[in-house]
Amino acid sequence: MTTEIWQGKTLADLLTIEFLASAAGSLLGAVAILLLGWIVSAWLQKRVANLGRKNKHLDEMLFDFLASIVRYVVLGFTLLFVLNTFGVRTTSVVAVIGAAGLAIGLALQGTLSNVAAGVMLILFRPIKTGDFVEVAGQMGTVKNINLNFTELADLSNVQVIVPNSEVWGNIITNYSTNDRRRAEWTFGVGYGANLKDAETIIRETIMADERAQTEPEPFIQVTNLGGSSVDFLVRVWCNASDYFAFKADMTRKVKEALDEGGVDIPFPTRTIITQSD
Repeated sequence: MTTEIWQGKTLADLLTIEFLASAAGSLLGAVAILLLGWIVSAWLQKRVANLGRKNKHLDEMLFDFLASIVRYVVLGFTLLFVLNTFGVRTTSVVAVIGAAGLAIGLALQGTLSNVAAGVMLILFRPIKTGDFVEVAGQMGTVKNINLNFTELADLSNVQVIVPNSEVWGNIITNYSTNDRRRAEWTFGVGYGANLKDAETIIRETIMADERAQTEPEPFIQVTNLGGSSVDFLVRVWCNASDYFAFKADMTRKVKEALDEGGVDIPFPTRTIITQSD
């Protein structure tokens, strides 16, 4: 009964009505703080998340991430208040948590690098859901970005999972950022062809398509004298959504138009001369 058990108090001290009433009050206070912290954190999380959903110009994913951060911060402070209610020195607890966090961080260095990269991707938004991109050597449509990985659907609609550290640490090519793109082709004609006629056929064929844009002005010029052909470089602007289909269609139509116009499209040839002894 006289042995110290907790905070310099003996068992006899702990069995007093005053102490039991104080402990009960502390317990009720801790429960009240926990309930209040839980309710406030959930309310703040919902409010912050709704900001991104109500305004279409704001990134919903970014505000969901910020909402989660807000909730965990509130819950963290709530836990410290609860510990303080029972007389626990919170400074020591914070020091212990910091040391444990450092140890866990060293053990999960690779995972944490993905999380850090995910935070950067969500905050700075170089890519977003629905964009057609090329990252870490993978090309596809962005389906999801979370704190650990980025999910793509490639051209065959196959799911591709790329760690965020690979996305943020490499060159990102976003084909969906700009509304317009410039399609480019190289068409070769024979050295004996009439270059003016060939240019006219190429220009009329491409510009007759409704997807071709007249501003900025198309570029159609001879830019190379190859080993077996005279090469026209063609650059025409179009909407980004039309780019792939427009480029593929014009490759075929220009070839057919040159054939109909009698313009020779050469292919590499090789002459072999044999000599007899």
